[in-house]
Amino acid sequence: MKRISIGSWAYTIGPYQKNPVPWKEVLANLKRMGFDGVELGGFPPHPNPDDLKTKDQRAAVRAELAKMGLAWSGLAANLWDQKLINTDDPEPYIARFRQNVAFAVDLGIPGIRVDTVQPPTIFKEVDAQTARKRVVETWKVCTREAADQGLYVTWEFEPGFAFNKPSDILRIVDEVDHERFGVLLDTCHAHMVAAVGSRQPGPVETLPGGAVELVRRLAGKINHIHIIDSDGTLHGDETSTHAPFGDGLIDWDEMVPALNDAGVPHNWWTIDLCFWPDAWAVTERCKKFVNKLNARFG
Repeated sequence: MKRISIGSWAYTIGPYQKNPVPWKEVLANLKRMGFDGVELGGFPPHPNPDDLKTKDQRAAVRAELAKMGLAWSGLAANLWDQKLINTDDPEPYIARFRQNVAFAVDLGIPGIRVDTVQPPTIFKEVDAQTARKRVVETWKVCTREAADQGLYVTWEFEPGFAFNKPSDILRIVDEVDHERFGVLLDTCHAHMVAAVGSRQPGPVETLPGGAVELVRRLAGKINHIHIIDSDGTLHGDETSTHAPFGDGLIDWDEMVPALNDAGVPHNWWTIDLCFWPDAWAVTERCKKFVNKLNARFG
């Protein structure tokens, strides 16, 4: 069976930015709903490396989670204040990533999520070849450092960030070429990238089999999963709408077996309700839906 977590960022950003759900309340309710763990959005007001500077502070958070019988499924590192593509100096990005590695190690978090930070419109400033080289070379350094600490790195592609075509995704993961680096397969992003081709610069590139075909092409390269529905739209014309299960278009009878066959090296499924306006209200409903998937396919 799969272990089920949810991304804590659903309760701190977007609609919740002015009234975030407190960390302790998140944990208590996830425990009540039967979650196995939580995926930490490592930015305020939830635990993050800037607010928890000492090992003692971090140990306390780690102990609190363990006491509740919950576990970490991963860390979404706050790297969005950095530049990755439109700079020839990756050191500030790497330093910020390094800070998150230390934080993850102290909390006992196994893996770190990254993205390309900047939108697909960045290619108006930087040509694609230069951009890709900067991303790949920087992530090679980051992955080596994470791997040295026993962590893995997972890249979440999506319409809102550069390199959002199926061929981009396959090429970059191959060029980073490290056993501790892989793709974070978010099911709604996969649909918007492979079936819709949202926000792709130049010629649109989709796949005949949509998201499921993308999963199959990425077999052996996926090292983390975010599971949520897609209604085929964008949130704010920027990123994929993370629609609650049953409100979208994904065929779970096809998707889940493909995910199971993809060779993901752990057994976490992380629900992602990012930017959903009433995420807290639909969390339990989503957990019950995933429970049914887990009973059938887990």
